[in-house]
Amino acid sequence: MKVVLFCGGLGTRLRDYSEEIPKPLVPLGSLPIMSHVMRYYAHYGHREFILCLGYKADMISRYFLNAPQRVPGEPVIERGVPWIRLATESGEWRVAFADTGLNANVGMRLKAVENVLGDDDAVFLANYSDGLTDIPLPLIIDEFKKRKATAIFLSVRPNTSFHFVRRDGDGRVTSVDDVVKANAWINGGFFVFSREIFNYIKPGEELVEQPFQRLIDAGKLYAFEYDGFWRCIDTFKDLQALENLLTRGGAPWMVWRTKDAP
Repeated sequence: MKVVLFCGGLGTRLRDYSEEIPKPLVPLGSLPIMSHVMRYYAHYGHREFILCLGYKADMISRYFLNAPQRVPGEPVIERGVPWIRLATESGEWRVAFADTGLNANVGMRLKAVENVLGDDDAVFLANYSDGLTDIPLPLIIDEFKKRKATAIFLSVRPNTSFHFVRRDGDGRVTSVDDVVKANAWINGGFFVFSREIFNYIKPGEELVEQPFQRLIDAGKLYAFEYDGFWRCIDTFKDLQALENLLTRGGAPWMVWRTKDAP
């Protein structure tokens, strides 16, 4: 399946890095964040990537154009976007560069690559390009097929130390619970979509707002709950936590353990 990666945001919560380089290229160990995400998908056999570019698009495209694993030759133009090939130990990767706008939201970026997906791409994958997990990807895909869904996403526990407060009508606090006791689940950013998703997105809409509400109303949106490892790199603190795991030799998201991918 093709993998759509949303790589065009400003990454303002990683400001120490994002003013110099785009968030997807911020290093985690010896590799950019997005390379960790791409290796995860490649490990499960999904090696065609459509990069939805925006902020500092040229830096992201140059990273891959100049990669030592790149197969020589000019980019091939397909459906209006250039594709290149990368020779890696996990197999050949194909990477497409789609400029989806500097200020576009995720729904707009996804809609912008509708025509980049081929007619045979009845089902495809998508990711925010900054989340890491160790869940076996086929579990989500199998659940998607079983439910005959239009969309499914990984649902995880939030990585936060905040507490949820409940109060009565007078403002009297009735409980203070951490996120685990409150049984809170969030969108983990690993999506499986059918092409039908494009029928639910109108121009300018954010993906998880109006389009997802339409899917909910139609009974076509599902969540796959996972209690295992997941981490989103929103802030410098998140990045440090993952760097610490790497330093200690424990990086559960690195399900591939090869050294050849970019």
